[in-house]
Amino acid sequence: MTDTRRTVALKKLENAENMPSIPAILEPLLRYLTLPVDQLEVQKVVDMISNDESLTVQCLHLANSPLYCRWQAVDSLRGAVMALGLGRMKEVALACSLMKMLPKRIGGINPIVFWEHSLGCAMASRHLSRRLNLPFAEKAYLAGLLHDFGIIANATVLPLEFEESLARARAREIPLHEAERLVMGLDHAESGKMLAELWRLAPELVAVIGDHHSPAKAEGHRSLVALVSLVDLLCRMRNLGYGYPESRPVNLLEEEALKALQEECPSARNTDWTRITFELDNYMFEVHRLVATLYRLQ
Repeated sequence: MTDTRRTVALKKLENAENMPSIPAILEPLLRYLTLPVDQLEVQKVVDMISNDESLTVQCLHLANSPLYCRWQAVDSLRGAVMALGLGRMKEVALACSLMKMLPKRIGGINPIVFWEHSLGCAMASRHLSRRLNLPFAEKAYLAGLLHDFGIIANATVLPLEFEESLARARAREIPLHEAERLVMGLDHAESGKMLAELWRLAPELVAVIGDHHSPAKAEGHRSLVALVSLVDLLCRMRNLGYGYPESRPVNLLEEEALKALQEECPSARNTDWTRITFELDNYMFEVHRLVATLYRLQ
């Protein structure tokens, strides 16, 4: 029965017409922001964001957030770019653009909850990569932000199956990807990889999206995949998941993601992981507040 459901699900997902697409107004901006920072022009970024009024408002709110340690408010996009720098403004614009793409209803998941998890994973992934002296802090942020985009694919293309998966996950208090496999024969990591390839995302993002629930099997970019996988787990265990508790026992030192990260990154082997998990708690309140504020502006 599972094989049959998987076959049906794959056929629907493989039909490109059914898959979510980047809104026309955002596509040029998102394509441009994938360029290296040293190839971006301040005025062009400002002009492209200004084409969407609600995106402009969201970017200004996020730029003025305590997340970016602003002591003086900025009241213009150009001022935000100059104050934050193109690197940070790129991060802000990507987060707000992707937030606008989210459906108002995600198969039973509150969109605010979805973005709390995504933004929390983005921030924590960047923080952890810096703590471990890894060379991809900004890539880690974007990978954390995008890692669950397969949920949007499943909720859009397979709405009934996804709602059944979420209901089963809540009832049994099990991870969502496990419930998806039981109901559909595949999970949001697999469908997310299909969406990432359709959108021609960077190879490291495709790897994270496709393998963040099986980091030991990742064929490329294993350190980044393992890091985001670990952060995803830590966020879910701290009630920053999909709006329900997971009852699975967690022994962090035995987790597949941590073992994979330690194999790839020597600095992860001598790290005080108990201390790091407590540090992540500092992010949670601000993430909750920020996402709720931003989402009300749409």
